[in-house]
Amino acid sequence: MSAKILVIDDEESIRFTFERFLRAAGYIVATAASCDEAFARLDEGCFDVVFADIILEDGTGIDVLREIKRRGLSCPVIMITGDPGVATATDSIRLGAFDYIPKPVNQEALLGLTRTALKYKALLEEKERYRTNLEAIFRSVKDAIITVDKAAELVELNEAAVTLCGYSRDDIGKPFSALDLRCVGQCRELLESAISSGASVEADRIECRQENRAARVVSVRAYPLLDLQGATSGVVMVVRDDTQVVDLERELTEHRQFHRIIGKSEPMQQVYSLIKALANVQTTVLITGESGTGKELVAEALHLAGDRSHKPMVKVNCSALPENLLEAELFGHVKGSFTGAVRDNEGRFHRADGGAIFFDEIGDISPKIQVKLLRVLEESEFERVGSSVSTKVNVRLIAATNRNLPEKVRLGEMREDLYYRLKVVEIRLPPLRDRRDDIPLLLEHFRDKFNAKFKKNIEGVSADVLKALNKYPWPGNVRELEHAMEHAFVLCNQNIITIEHLPPEFMKIPGMRRSSGAAQEGDLDPTLAALTKTAWNKAKAARLLGIDRVTLYRRIKKYNLIEPPLRS
Repeated sequence: MSAKILVIDDEESIRFTFERFLRAAGYIVATAASCDEAFARLDEGCFDVVFADIILEDGTGIDVLREIKRRGLSCPVIMITGDPGVATATDSIRLGAFDYIPKPVNQEALLGLTRTALKYKALLEEKERYRTNLEAIFRSVKDAIITVDKAAELVELNEAAVTLCGYSRDDIGKPFSALDLRCVGQCRELLESAISSGASVEADRIECRQENRAARVVSVRAYPLLDLQGATSGVVMVVRDDTQVVDLERELTEHRQFHRIIGKSEPMQQVYSLIKALANVQTTVLITGESGTGKELVAEALHLAGDRSHKPMVKVNCSALPENLLEAELFGHVKGSFTGAVRDNEGRFHRADGGAIFFDEIGDISPKIQVKLLRVLEESEFERVGSSVSTKVNVRLIAATNRNLPEKVRLGEMREDLYYRLKVVEIRLPPLRDRRDDIPLLLEHFRDKFNAKFKKNIEGVSADVLKALNKYPWPGNVRELEHAMEHAFVLCNQNIITIEHLPPEFMKIPGMRRSSGAAQEGDLDPTLAALTKTAWNKAKAARLLGIDRVTLYRRIKKYNLIEPPLRS
């Protein structure tokens, strides 16, 4: 589009001359004979260049210049003067005029000065666009951005730097080292290193600690600013607040593992949520699930997550003790109450006072113990065997079973009132076959455990092993997986566990068979196939089978394998 030019002069002939020369060059021209008329023209629209006579009837061109500056307009102002030597012309340049042009006007000089002014205006606008964009970037970027010159004095910063680092706009111009934020100064060291080396410097996950401010975890990048000659003119430092990311990672880790329980699957997330909800609610909890699902671990987590964690959790295996011994173990006894009671003894309820008592396999207790246990649950008191003195206790009871308690109630093997008193809240543990997503996590956990135990460096399991583990029904649940991994670690003398290292029951999975490198003794076909494939090269056949040559020779002898004669 053609540039718009405003000509302000109280002489009509001058206005006419300017307008004729400029219109002939393709410009759009508006004129004004006074300051008031010029201000009205400025109200009507924007102009790219303004020519203003220094002396007007109702003011001066300098008044016009000041009004244009006040309005924040970017158009260059060129003064028209009858005497270029007067002080007013040079004063106008000092006050911000772009240039001045003498009367009478020369067409070539006028158009040349106009083109120069328009180029200058284009450069100003481009610079303003860059400045505006930079400010927008500074405002929108959530990372703290700090720039310093080569003397390490603060040049610019964004709002995020004010929030994260505690700087203020008043700090601009100060040496970075003089900004006393009462922190360890790691950012200052990185910045000074970038200035001195002329190379970028990075640091991840460093702790940012300042007095009266919450500790943060930040990552810092310091990049040198290079001039046209390649010399360092300053540094821009970007500080990213990674605190939330670290917290999320920590939360994710917690969701992968809760106390000693491993699992990230949805069923386990529900278990974790229940444990958290029940941790400080002093009610009886019944943990149900198949054998090997980790009921005792859940009981421990429930106790340790609550406000009784500083007190003991006493464990009772109900299936391991006969009725007479279980009663004495639970409630204690006095001296002489039965044969062998040579002294008074405190029971496990007494030792658990203030904490928790965990009954594993609660479904195995006898009717007599059920009655006494019900009383403890309802009245928080009991008598030691052989004593009539009641003892009060404050104990949280956590019970676990792999039995079908409703069926035991139906058969009369468990009191119904005790069952409902135990089952105030139930935590059902899923079997491993219903949380197969957790198998890789559990494998990683057991790998670390058994590498330490057996002093090995096994890196993982093969794809076939993982496939087998995912297909296996896991009747013994996590405990069976642990035992399978221990079995594999004992047999494995390489860095990867393969099919042959697993217990034999995994070979019964449909579609599973030992790999070519895993033939057992008795596997005649793989052995013969390997020998045939390698033209009876024993070393190659042993490598193919994944066994040593001694084992291969033993199989050859056992199965009476005879190398076929060479054909002539």
